[in-house]
Amino acid sequence: MKLKTLLWVTLFYTVSLFAQDSMIVSFKLTPEIKAFLRANEYDVTGVNLKTNEIEALLTQNQISDLKFLKANFNFTFPQALAPGPSQEYKNPQEIEDFIKAVHASYPDITEVKSIGKSWEGREIYAIKISDNAKASEKEPVIFFNGMHHAREVMTTEITTDLVDYLTKNYGVKSEVTKWINDNEIWVIPMYNVDGNNKMWNEYAMWRKNTHAERGNGVDLNRNYPKDWNACQGSSVDPYSDVFRGFSPASEPETKAMMAFVESIKPVFSISYHSYSELVLYPYGCSYKKTPALEPVEMIGKEIAKVLNYTPGTPWEILYNADGGDMDWMYAEQQVIPYVIEVNSTRAGFHPDYAKWRNQTVELNRKGWMHLLSRMEGPSIQGLTPDYSIIRIHQAGQADAFQTYKVNPNGTFFVILKPGFYDFTFEGAAKIKKLTNMNIQKKEVIQL
Repeated sequence: MKLKTLLWVTLFYTVSLFAQDSMIVSFKLTPEIKAFLRANEYDVTGVNLKTNEIEALLTQNQISDLKFLKANFNFTFPQALAPGPSQEYKNPQEIEDFIKAVHASYPDITEVKSIGKSWEGREIYAIKISDNAKASEKEPVIFFNGMHHAREVMTTEITTDLVDYLTKNYGVKSEVTKWINDNEIWVIPMYNVDGNNKMWNEYAMWRKNTHAERGNGVDLNRNYPKDWNACQGSSVDPYSDVFRGFSPASEPETKAMMAFVESIKPVFSISYHSYSELVLYPYGCSYKKTPALEPVEMIGKEIAKVLNYTPGTPWEILYNADGGDMDWMYAEQQVIPYVIEVNSTRAGFHPDYAKWRNQTVELNRKGWMHLLSRMEGPSIQGLTPDYSIIRIHQAGQADAFQTYKVNPNGTFFVILKPGFYDFTFEGAAKIKKLTNMNIQKKEVIQL
């Protein structure tokens, strides 16, 4: 019997006490209620844009405060808070065991790496899937990760299903074989290992890591340096569920993720969260849209269409969120990043495993498969030892459409919208121009 199972009975009463003190509360989604929930730093858990509702995890005291205000906020209690997730969901040790078992079964197409250690000293594991996994082949990198937030247990089911599906179908399904032969696919199935351990053993609705030196944990997805504390999208209160930390990138987990992303230079990234059925893309704070963001938005809408999710930026369809991973990836590492919020308010953070697991992972396969297939879409790709900057102009645009920094290993993978472009390759002592190129698919450029 698993340790998790043995703990279940002894922890049930303790966790139930936490559950009785807090409830998921549903409100009609209005600008006023969004502003109220954020201003009071209530734990907003998700939205349902199909029914126009927003949900928050409130304590009994907070619920009493709402009733006392007698404000025009109609609210209901849509679900009882369960004592915890179904025991079939994975804990940190089971994730480690899974990764090592996959590598043992498929040693030629996988490689396992610890990207660093958590606050409590746990290893954070990543697994690489590629035809020559031990080599660096200067191929495009696509990156997936799950569980920035400890209670979002379905996210690790999607990331482990992704690993399982790709490895089992290599050499069996032609599209899978091509993806693995042509790309380096990296997956971190469970990022917030300490928080997940705390979720299992102390409090079923735990969200943050377990930094305890000067507070009560840090929201890892408010701790990245880009726009940290920029737009009232996080909290200064260490006991808030969106506490951003005392400084940017203060957490060992954040530092490890940043160093890892900088080392692999992904073209695309998907970070899985729950819940709300959304496909989110930069930025978390309000920004003026630029032509450079157009392919990011276009592909995000494509993924949302295949999933029947709602696409958009956090600040447009939810609320401001500063210090998030996708903004740092996009602005600092020229990754095209997405956050996918899986499951609806009907499922919540801890969906019944038997009812929700398979339908959720099977649906979300369509999303990550679309992203892998998009590497064959409109883009320029290549290898150059002589040039470090690519300036990209789209027909009809006077100003630079995009400036792309060639990767340190000389590779470039620039994702574009279909259209006509002028490219200027700049090196230390030379310039090369390619004009009026019609980009409708992947174009490999020889320089």
